[in-house]
Amino acid sequence: MRVMVAGGAGYIGSVFVPLLLEQGYQVDVVDLLWFGNHLPPNVKVIKKDLFDCTADELAKYDSIVFLAGLSNDPMAEFRPSMNFIHNAALPSYLAYTAKKAGVRRFVYASSCSVYGYTVDKLYDEDCPVTCGYPYGISKLQGERGVLQMADEKFSTIALRQGTISGHSPRMRFDLIVNTMFRNAVCEGTITINNPAIWRPILDVRETSLAFLRAVQADPSVSGVFNVASENLTVGQIGGIVAKEVERLTGDKVEIVTKNVQDFRNYKVSCDRARSVLGFAPKFTIADIVRNLHRHIEEYDDFADDAFFNIKVFHNQLAGTLKAAA
Repeated sequence: MRVMVAGGAGYIGSVFVPLLLEQGYQVDVVDLLWFGNHLPPNVKVIKKDLFDCTADELAKYDSIVFLAGLSNDPMAEFRPSMNFIHNAALPSYLAYTAKKAGVRRFVYASSCSVYGYTVDKLYDEDCPVTCGYPYGISKLQGERGVLQMADEKFSTIALRQGTISGHSPRMRFDLIVNTMFRNAVCEGTITINNPAIWRPILDVRETSLAFLRAVQADPSVSGVFNVASENLTVGQIGGIVAKEVERLTGDKVEIVTKNVQDFRNYKVSCDRARSVLGFAPKFTIADIVRNLHRHIEEYDDFADDAFFNIKVFHNQLAGTLKAAA
């Protein structure tokens, strides 16, 4: 089976693509390479704008997995127009073109951010979505644009991912557990802006497994699936990270708690992904921290701009504007 991974050279793709290769899939990656290329050398990487992909080019693929787009709230809020283009219009266009080409399945990387602010309730895929921020709105629009094209010959799956963290060859330190780990190791402190806010957590190794299960699902399967391993408050997450870093390093970690208002608060049920896709995550917060620590020598300068998507985004836009001047 041949799979195209759109945006496959990023944080998730750098873990997911090797997993596909291990499973015997033929894989091509189409990516603008904003974050470089950390994939195995045997992966075919095509540097190209996804809007330029044609039906003739997509016809050779059995499945397309869409990991592209702007990946978090700071990027979305910095350039809302680009956010809506790349998170909503782009997946819709690519799914339309893929269906026209005869591709059998399209998998879209959505986000639990679409739930916005929920109060003391476990949300499943049939619950209302209320996000009022550019990132969550655009991810929901991308979902709807992709899912409406499903029919008996074209499966469309949207994975609403929890808050992802963990080690990737294309490393990031702007994700909740990764940020806490970095601050605990470098500064000996973890700052928690609002300890009561809920987040569904997911190891990047297991979001990669979720995408693999989506690719492997029965051809009749379409729809939305929440994927996460556990729901925890930010206060709980900070406590676990601090305890594990202390155990691994022998150094004391101080937790600084603030009360900053946050309008993103959600915990989700993943029963549908478990029963339909066979997705059964097992990694905990402590597992994520242990894996980060195993790779700590690879990070070198924890403050490197390359580890922060918004900084890379700023640099990319500045370079584009300079080149156009």
